[in-house]
Amino acid sequence: MAEGGRNSIENHAGAEVKDKTLSENVMVDKYNVEAAEILANEVQHLPISEAVPIYEQLLSAFPTAAKYWKQYVEAYMAVNNDDATKQIFSRCLLNCLQIPLWRCYIRFIRKVNEKKGVEGQEETRKAFDFMLSYVGADIASGPLWMEYITFLKSLPALTVQEESHRMTAVRKAYQKAIVTPTHHVEQLWKEYENFENSVSRALAKGLLSEYQPKYNSARAVYRERKKYVDEIDWNMLAVPPTGSYKEELQWMAWKRFLAFEKGNPQRIDSVSSNKRIVYTYEQCLMYLYHYSDVWYDYATWHEKAGSIDAAIKVFQRAVKALPDSEMLRYAYAELEESRGAIQPAKKIYESLLGDGVNATALAHIQFIRFLRRTEGVEAARKYFLDARKSPNCTYHVYVAYAMMAFCLDKDPKIAHNVFEAGLKRFMHEPGYILEYADFLSRLNDDRNIRALFERALSSLPPEESVEVWKRFTQFEQTYGDLTSMLKVEQRRKEALSRTGEDGGSVLDSSLQDVVSRYSFMDLWPCSSKDLDHLARIEWLAKNINKKVDKLAVLNGDGSTDKGSLSLTTNSNPSAKVIYPDTSRMVIYDPRQKPATGFLPSTTAPGLPAVSSTLSNPSVSIVGGGISNAFDEVLKATPPALAMFIANLPTVEGPSPDVDVVLSILLQSNIQTGQTGKSGSPSAQLSAGPAPTTSDLSGSSKSHPIPSGSSFKSMRERQSGKRKDQDRQEDDETATVQSVPLPRDVFKIRQIQKARGGTTSQTGSASYGSAFSGELSGSTG
Repeated sequence: MAEGGRNSIENHAGAEVKDKTLSENVMVDKYNVEAAEILANEVQHLPISEAVPIYEQLLSAFPTAAKYWKQYVEAYMAVNNDDATKQIFSRCLLNCLQIPLWRCYIRFIRKVNEKKGVEGQEETRKAFDFMLSYVGADIASGPLWMEYITFLKSLPALTVQEESHRMTAVRKAYQKAIVTPTHHVEQLWKEYENFENSVSRALAKGLLSEYQPKYNSARAVYRERKKYVDEIDWNMLAVPPTGSYKEELQWMAWKRFLAFEKGNPQRIDSVSSNKRIVYTYEQCLMYLYHYSDVWYDYATWHEKAGSIDAAIKVFQRAVKALPDSEMLRYAYAELEESRGAIQPAKKIYESLLGDGVNATALAHIQFIRFLRRTEGVEAARKYFLDARKSPNCTYHVYVAYAMMAFCLDKDPKIAHNVFEAGLKRFMHEPGYILEYADFLSRLNDDRNIRALFERALSSLPPEESVEVWKRFTQFEQTYGDLTSMLKVEQRRKEALSRTGEDGGSVLDSSLQDVVSRYSFMDLWPCSSKDLDHLARIEWLAKNINKKVDKLAVLNGDGSTDKGSLSLTTNSNPSAKVIYPDTSRMVIYDPRQKPATGFLPSTTAPGLPAVSSTLSNPSVSIVGGGISNAFDEVLKATPPALAMFIANLPTVEGPSPDVDVVLSILLQSNIQTGQTGKSGSPSAQLSAGPAPTTSDLSGSSKSHPIPSGSSFKSMRERQSGKRKDQDRQEDDETATVQSVPLPRDVFKIRQIQKARGGTTSQTGSASYGSAFSGELSGSTG
């Protein structure tokens, strides 16, 4: 008993350690779905006091996970803590429109009110109405309607008037349910028919004929809606988008579902249709909670539908859900400003600025523009003076305010002063120099433009001055004379030549310079082919030295010192790359002559070279020597395999006809590997010519099939010892052998079955006869 208690303590301690580890994983990676699922399963076995902080942690990361809310509330219901249960339902019900969670809610309400009599029944009925007003349009809400109708039927009716009220309530519930496209719409229609017929057949006929078309429409819409619903993963947790394929599929599925609902497929009134669209959006946000585009679409849909207040509420929820999304804040401020609510819009901009220390340059710029639109020039100027003192103020703020003063206020003097003030601070920024030059170009102030470029280029390092030199050159090509143009181009080359390794080639003049000087917009003094050629020549000129060195190393040029090459290689082992010997490569040609080309053997010593079987077998040139390579290969080849290779037919190209090869091999008699009685493979093959490159890969029109007369004497010597033994079997299969073998493999196998067990003894007609013959010879 003590041992059992100790095991229980150890198990509990192990469970606590495991839960702590999972909780730490969730804290490290807030949206770790796998860890959250495991933690949610483990927390069910903990007491409520220990489970509460874990549930709160899970729901802070996944606030729209209805299954976690349901699990949380059921834990409180299990310990009969009604106050905590109500509080949790108030936090989650309106944001988690999922049927299982709402059924849990109605179960709790019925449990609380079951002993309160009439008052409790009225509270339960109100809870049902509240529930169906939110989730009654769900495709899975059929059981809710059935439960509601059953509840209404169970209400006591002591008087005729109460009975009439009850029947009216049941009829209304049925009539709402049968026009809602749900999984149980057909079952609800049958129950409604039975209900009306049980009350009054005369009245039922008129009511059923009235609602029959509505029911048919709901059933048709249900079938269409089900196609979209089936594409959605209803167990998915809301996580920030990662770009995974599954997430994109779910996003597209929800977009299709929303487009379907916006089309009003049931042709109901606009109020009911809008209510269904809102419900679909709310369900979508349960799973795409972190998608800013879904929030924006939801808000703009409300705006287009004329419900500005609803759009503002959606934006407020969106900003709370995604506090780091500047896009949603700007869209929200834009909506407030467009309806004339300046102060709420200003508060949104101020929330983007925060305390001003961590505000971005873009937030400063957009707030200056907002103040200029709503409060005037003076307010914008005043804030600019404050914003430029911010540590996060970049040159973009200066450019934005200067251009606003120039374009909107029509005051080039203030704009010029702003640019000059910023130049003292951002002289090292090429982007600021270019913007200042554009501003001076608008003023047609060429003297100050040249002065600006000279000041900037004297302070900028060469590697950061590329774009400034380019703009300076373009300016001189447009506004300068030929002398100043050529002078700036030469200075540009000299300055940029210090940044590259091939500075000498940059200093050389090229046609690219002429093209640059005499082109305008999309007009060029040459064709596109000439442009491609010039670009290619320029690239080759920059890489000519590197390419020569690489070729010298790869080809083993005699001018390259071997000692220096090995030293270079050893000094950088990671850069050592083994390249193929391209000088020994030959082009494959199935029509080549037997004496043309050769494939040198590059295999290790002691291994047969595969390439030598494809080359000329009589003369093989390796390193300048001549040897009979084919005989060497045959000495190391088993007799059966040698005969199998000898019987291979010539083919047309690299892809032989399998049926032809099988037909020839099935008609061949391969020896059974009796090496003791048979001669050497080279002696057996001496009567017929060995297969050359052209024999194996050349045209079958110029070379006969090797299974013909070229191997006739050889086959006679091989099969002479077995002629008497096989004569009886040949007589039995003469009717089959006399018919030429078909090209179809299936028919070949049928012929093999027709021959019976005789073929398996000889090994001449079985599939892969050479190998079966080898096996039988070795075992016999």
